[in-house]
Amino acid sequence: MRAATLAALLGGAMFATLACSGPGRSVELIKQDKRTEIIALWTQIRSWRLDAGMDLEPHPDSLLGVRGKSVKKAQLVCQAQVPTPCNDVCNLGDAICDNAERICDIAAELGPDDKLGVEKCESSKASCREAKQRCCSCAEKQKASATW
Repeated sequence: MRAATLAALLGGAMFATLACSGPGRSVELIKQDKRTEIIALWTQIRSWRLDAGMDLEPHPDSLLGVRGKSVKKAQLVCQAQVPTPCNDVCNLGDAICDNAERICDIAAELGPDDKLGVEKCESSKASCREAKQRCCSCAEKQKASATW
């Protein structure tokens, strides 16, 4: 008799838990997890920018320059072959662009009405573009100094 009562209580508790968590709550939790991942990736970009001596936030002109573009298009700054002295600068650009790609993918999953996702996607694309510009500048300087 005790086992049957315990089973009934556990079954009722499981039903109550499922009813309280419901599909709406789990969707919100999933969205919050995605927003948390966006913030973590975006924070990493800001940290890399700081380490590279860049401003924490991309320049407003960079933000305008990437609006409506994909990350792939935002990073098309030049087709420079990376000389060895530029490896660190260019690898940092690649890492920032990888994070930007992931942020924008998550933002797309959240949809166009998710303000945080849209803002962080645009910011990360601009950071990607600026980092790629630094890579190109380094490559151009190396090429110019090699021709002297």
